[in-house]
Amino acid sequence: MEAKVIELKSVGTILLERSNKARHLSVSIRPFKCARVAVPFGISFDRAQRFAQSKAVWIKKHSGRMKLLEQRARKLSNNRPIKQSEARSLLIGRLDELAKKHGFTYNRVFIRNQKTRWGSCSNKNNINLNINLVRLPDALIDYTILHELVHTRIKNHGKRFWDQLDRVLVDAKKLDKRLSQYNLLLA
Repeated sequence: MEAKVIELKSVGTILLERSNKARHLSVSIRPFKCARVAVPFGISFDRAQRFAQSKAVWIKKHSGRMKLLEQRARKLSNNRPIKQSEARSLLIGRLDELAKKHGFTYNRVFIRNQKTRWGSCSNKNNINLNINLVRLPDALIDYTILHELVHTRIKNHGKRFWDQLDRVLVDAKKLDKRLSQYNLLLA
C-alpha cells in the first residue's frame, strides 16, 4: 500500500503516504490539502498513525493558520477572474514598458499557469511569467517583472543581484517578502 487516509478525532483527515525521499517520519500541511505524513519504506502505517497522533497539537495549530490563509487566497482569486488574453496583454505590455524604461532586453516571453513560481528567467533570457500575477497589486506585478529582468543580467540571487534590483526598484526586499504572502495563489 502506497497511501492511507486516516481520521484523527482532534484533527480530522490525515494522509499517510509512502515516500522514496523520506528518511524519517515527518508531517506537513499544504494549502488546500489535508495534513500529510511522509512515511519512509520500512515504517508501518500503524507507527505513522501513532506519530500523527503525537503531533496532533502541532497539526491542529498549523491547520487553523492554513485555513485562514486559504480563505485569503480564495477571496483574492474570486475578486479578479482571469481571462487568458487580457492577462497576456497586460503582463507583456508591462514587461515591455519596464524593460524599455530601465534598459533591459530579453529574448522571448511565456505566460503560464505555474504552480510554484511567479516568474523565472532562463539562461537564454526567456522570461516566464505566471498568469496569476494579474491577481496581485500592481506594485507586486512590477516587482516580479523587474526581478526577472534583472536576471537577464545576473543569474543568481547574490548581493550584486539585489544591488542591481534596488537601483531600479526601491525596497525590493520588502516587496519580495510581501509577495511571499500571496504564494497560496500558486497552489
